[in-house]
Amino acid sequence: MNAIWFQQALDRAGGSQADLARHLRLAPSAISRMLKGERQMKLLEAVQVAAFLGVSQDEVLRHAGANVDAPASGEPARRGRPPRASLHPAPRGFHRASIAPSDPSRAEPSRADPIPIRSAARGGGDQEMFLDDGPIGYTPRPANLGGVRGAYAIYMVGDSMEPRYEQGWLLHVNPFKPPIRGRDVVVYKREQAVLIKQFVRWENDALVLRQLNPLEELRIPRDDIVECHLVVGVDQEG
Repeated sequence: MNAIWFQQALDRAGGSQADLARHLRLAPSAISRMLKGERQMKLLEAVQVAAFLGVSQDEVLRHAGANVDAPASGEPARRGRPPRASLHPAPRGFHRASIAPSDPSRAEPSRADPIPIRSAARGGGDQEMFLDDGPIGYTPRPANLGGVRGAYAIYMVGDSMEPRYEQGWLLHVNPFKPPIRGRDVVVYKREQAVLIKQFVRWENDALVLRQLNPLEELRIPRDDIVECHLVVGVDQEG
């Protein structure tokens, strides 16, 4: 177990061992023991760790060495949806775009790698959505997200942004690019609530957004916001 690499990868991802423990739904002591080589990493955990760190599963397995608990021989491979992507809160005043990695030695996704699709369900009086477990699938990586770690797509739910987006359209998202006035963003609030709106501005204590249908301006308290990601494209076929 290459504990130094794992700690450096955590630092680059802007997370801590405690954040990783929450992502894996383990006790912090289990992560500490795993990094010391006293506890085997399960194969599914390696997938989740890779998603949290924004690296490939192969890279995680390589640095975990032989300390991975693979399925027993003859046991069928586990099927189903990939683990939920991390949405751990950033410190106040800190935005994920500020931790875009600059280390050239860190592996980047291939331009041929697909991006995960996230899903959300309708809810809330102001047309909020609530994030489902995901990814629920994968879609080809668009050219403008080539090499972008953490890029993903999300389905539009509801009619709050018509006529710009219709329900079922697939939005492409760059989680590292800062929001731009007049462009659309995916805003993650606490308790898994999600908003897709037009970015207006940050204020001292709030994020100001514009909804198109019906046309209105929304103010979201800054303390309620986990992350804000820029929409960079759309697939109308979904």
